Amino acid sequence: MYIKAFLVGGLICLASQLVMDLTKLTPAHVLVGLTVIGGILGGLGLYEPLIQFAGAGATMPISSFGNSLVKGAITEAKRHGAIGILTGMFELTSTGITAAIVFGFLIALVFKPKG
Repeated sequence: MYIKAFLVGGLICLASQLVMDLTKLTPAHVLVGLTVIGGILGGLGLYEPLIQFAGAGATMPISSFGNSLVKGAITEAKRHGAIGILTGMFELTSTGITAAIVFGFLIALVFKPKG
């Protein structure tokens, strides 16, 4: 199980690094691209089998965030219609988003960020 997770997560990271090294795309572009790819694969139902196969190797990369956004939007859209798309996206991901904001703020208080 650990080997599969390591290989899948490593391949995602390798592909991302190659994109940054071989193109003029910035890390931010690659981050957004991985999120969008995860969302597309999740919408097509292809990301869940990858999670079943690789476990943390597929849930830890940022592509899993895109999958979670789409998964929540689809689930809530089935329950509440069009408004569920907007609310569902953040229902599954709100904990991670909140943690990123809080910890980013705390780190900014401790260190002096530039920019």
